[in-house]
Amino acid sequence: MRQIFLDTETTGLDPAQGHRIIEIACVEMAGRRLTRNNFYKRIHPQRDIDQGAVEVHGITLESLEDAPKFAEVADEFCAFVRGAEVIIHNAPFDIGFLDAELARLGPTRMRDLCKVTDTLAMAREMHPGKKNSLDALCDRYQVDRRARTFHGALMDAELLSEVYLAMTRGQDSLAISLERSVGPAAGTAATSRPQALKVLRATETERAAHAEVLAHLDQASGGKAVWRRVEGASG
Repeated sequence: MRQIFLDTETTGLDPAQGHRIIEIACVEMAGRRLTRNNFYKRIHPQRDIDQGAVEVHGITLESLEDAPKFAEVADEFCAFVRGAEVIIHNAPFDIGFLDAELARLGPTRMRDLCKVTDTLAMAREMHPGKKNSLDALCDRYQVDRRARTFHGALMDAELLSEVYLAMTRGQDSLAISLERSVGPAAGTAATSRPQALKVLRATETERAAHAEVLAHLDQASGGKAVWRRVEGASG
């Protein structure tokens, strides 16, 4: 399934109050590599932009004078995300705005077009009790965000793609390990036998250090350390 990292900028915080999308970016990834086949539009919202929003993204209504309306780009957008996994940070916010825009044109909703994955929900599960904003995740995963002076849909979508790769980095090695543990599929022949594992035994120095650690544990626990009993049973 194609993966698309999506971000929007808006005139305000609540589509229920008539706020609209003014910028939308979709960054495509295939096989965990960016394809550079992106969708990016600035959109005239047909209403004023809250000053607080301008301070966040730096987009003024004057700068959108020649931009298309959402209705003019809707078909192209829907075709681009259709059938993909769309990955969004704090997905309910962007989906709420996208569904409101789509509702003005017909019955289509984002859930009819694609699968949605919320990286904020993922981050909260992986890092409970910590800050999980996009900025915080960039810092945690050492993703360079120095160019991010304002929020911008395209830059934020690209940063999110890097953060997502870092968050899911272990999945590739896990898939490879599972594939190797299962072995060749039924009806296929193995090309080679695995080599025997080499047994590495502890040196006398390592044994002495191990015994010293156990002695300290035994003393600290008043003779209740279980390792002594385990070694005695196995010996």
